[in-house]
Amino acid sequence: MKADTRDLLFVLLQHIVPQHLLSRLIGHLASSQAPWIALPLIRNFMNRFQIDLSEAEREDPMLYKSFNDFFTRSLKPACRPLAEGDASILISPADGAISQLGTITSGRILQAKGQDFTLLELLGGDQAACKKLEGGSFMTVYLSPRDYHRVHMPASGKLIRMTHIPGALFSVNQVTAQYVPRLFARNERVVCLFDTEHGLMAVILVGAMIVASIETVWAGLVAPRTRGILHTDYGAEAPTLNRGAEMGRFLLGSTVIVLTEPERFAWQEDLKPGQSLRMGQRIARSITIDDAQSAS
Repeated sequence: MKADTRDLLFVLLQHIVPQHLLSRLIGHLASSQAPWIALPLIRNFMNRFQIDLSEAEREDPMLYKSFNDFFTRSLKPACRPLAEGDASILISPADGAISQLGTITSGRILQAKGQDFTLLELLGGDQAACKKLEGGSFMTVYLSPRDYHRVHMPASGKLIRMTHIPGALFSVNQVTAQYVPRLFARNERVVCLFDTEHGLMAVILVGAMIVASIETVWAGLVAPRTRGILHTDYGAEAPTLNRGAEMGRFLLGSTVIVLTEPERFAWQEDLKPGQSLRMGQRIARSITIDDAQSAS
């Protein structure tokens, strides 16, 4: 069977299977603290994806209460040093691989060759945020099953709004990005808007097939939900998170999208789609600060 045929069958199956029911069932298993469920799941997962626990704070798989506890494991602090520099440096929010990066053009974001989606639908209809981010920069980072699955702040910022957008739960790998139109604007997601020294920044956590839930450090469990779009605005008591601080985590899988205002950051010249990233790695520099320093 040709690769393209296998890929199309893989995508077709995702249209057929009950995505949310399957994800809920997997979620129940993943959260079980019964040793006879949790430990086999952990060991099988480690063998299949060649997971190395030497970086984890708990290196013994027996120390994890559930598969979710294992999957969202914390790392030893020295394992993910933050890139040196001040507020002019933007860092990777997660371990993973770059799906795409570039500029938001005419309100659209590149998904894959021949595929894109609108900024407005990605943000759940938030026109004010779209107006600020139009013409800005975007990066999409895919977290594979073997990656570290906590998401961290690319830059310091104060939370303005969190939006939960229910949706589909397609897989988010390269195959579905190529064959499922508007993938990231169709899947369930949590949009987090931050006020930063460099203007508005959006960090979007995108759900996927068998992703049991999405958590943030300020709201706890956010997804899954079954109702409509939910906007939560934060006032004077809004949390401020420093660059590199944990902001959320996936209980199985998925993708992070970072958006910034126009003419605020320039991506590192050596970054390209498919390239691996580690949380804390420098991914962009501030145009305003760096250019001003070089001109003086």
